[in-house]
Amino acid sequence: MEHPENDTQYKGLQVNSGVSSQPVTNPYRRAAKRRQLTANDYVEGILKGDVSILGRAVTLVESTVEAHQQIAQEVIEKCLPYSGNSRRIGITGVPGAGKSTSIDVFGLHVLREGHKLAVLAIDPSSERTHGSILGDKTRMEKLSQQRDAFIRPSPSAGSLGGVARKTRETIVLCEAAGYDRIFVETVGVGQSETAVHSMVDFFLLIQLAGTGDELQGIKRGIMEMADGIAINKCDGDNVERAKLAAAQFRNALTLFPPTPSKWRPEVVTYSGYFELDVDKVWDMIDRYFAYVDKTGYFERKRNEQARYWMMETIDELLRSSFYNTPVVAALLEQ
Repeated sequence: MEHPENDTQYKGLQVNSGVSSQPVTNPYRRAAKRRQLTANDYVEGILKGDVSILGRAVTLVESTVEAHQQIAQEVIEKCLPYSGNSRRIGITGVPGAGKSTSIDVFGLHVLREGHKLAVLAIDPSSERTHGSILGDKTRMEKLSQQRDAFIRPSPSAGSLGGVARKTRETIVLCEAAGYDRIFVETVGVGQSETAVHSMVDFFLLIQLAGTGDELQGIKRGIMEMADGIAINKCDGDNVERAKLAAAQFRNALTLFPPTPSKWRPEVVTYSGYFELDVDKVWDMIDRYFAYVDKTGYFERKRNEQARYWMMETIDELLRSSFYNTPVVAALLEQ
């Protein structure tokens, strides 16, 4: 007997056989078809600050489908007059330096000051499968719950410099949607960060103490591009080591020639995990912006960046049109 409880000796007890397992989804419900948006629909939604339409627009910009690219270019063109009114901050550092944790607390600090924040986190793509985990939101627990924060992970898709190819266009869309603070978090690839440096106003390098990296301080590459260095994990037993590392980095910076802005990069210590001295990092960033506004370097740098990205766009379009020509595609196979 399948259910012994149904035996006659157990009066008042009865166990039904139950129903056979049903499909998890409703077989009679048709999946709702998403309405195709026009370029004007996208622009209207972005200017209203509609996060879902902004997300769809970013997906459109990142798409390699030619039809999508045509709409995306139209959307970007119409959003351009509403862009350029934010502070763009690039954040880089070696893997494990605590970039995502730091962005979580930096972002809350920015929101408390009454700003709207967009975080563009670049995730490394696999060379073999071309896939990305895109899990940065899980490491930005507090920030991802805030209404005025927009977090968008994007795959690097083989781009050098630890930044996605379409990040600059995404910045334009986010600014048009009213985000006046933009964080661009890179993969943390070390010494090939020129791409992200050419699209941000302030470049923050996050370092760790006691990793043997202090000697790297006198090397060129990424140190030359940093407008500020922040030593993370300055807490508990690590405080003295962090302060020593800060002193070593300050000494290393004196060996470098003056930066184009004539700003002398500063070095501060903080703890992202315990949220200690986060305001020190932001005081440094505020001092930098006050300085470049006064000297006129801010406008000059933005113009140089626009010129650089115009040349990059021309280069990319030429390459794309060359490889998409049917004659070339056929010859390549041969």
